[in-house]
Amino acid sequence: MNAPARPDRTPRLEDFPYRLTDNVRFADLDPNQHVNNAVYATYFETGRVTLMKDRSFGLMPDGLAWIMVRLDIHFRAELRWPGTIEMGLGVAKFGRTSVTFDQVVFSNGHCVASAQSVTVLIDEATRKPTPLTPEIIEKFQPWLRRGVPHSN
Repeated sequence: MNAPARPDRTPRLEDFPYRLTDNVRFADLDPNQHVNNAVYATYFETGRVTLMKDRSFGLMPDGLAWIMVRLDIHFRAELRWPGTIEMGLGVAKFGRTSVTFDQVVFSNGHCVASAQSVTVLIDEATRKPTPLTPEIIEKFQPWLRRGVPHSN
């Protein structure tokens, strides 16, 4: 008996509602002349921080902060300089105190890396996790990743 066909798991940029572009920098390269694996963490950070720190979205309530507790990266292809990248981000799920993001880096229409990151909401004074409020969850709704089921 043949195993069932696996659906293509290659991410599609259009499934990520928050997007931005950036340049590949010469300084991003390693001795193999491709973007060093550690640099991808910076690309993913740029996507998350640019969204979260934009005060117009209301994702940074007073007295609270977000900290990243997990980052899993899937390296899919080499990325070289010079060039530009398109980064995409979408909310995958909500936890009691956390938000999980799916993130991608595309170059020339191809996904070169994908990641899942988990951020936890903390009280700035106590540095302890604090539950997500219905208001915070509501503010994240425009950024839900398309094509995946979501859970609260």
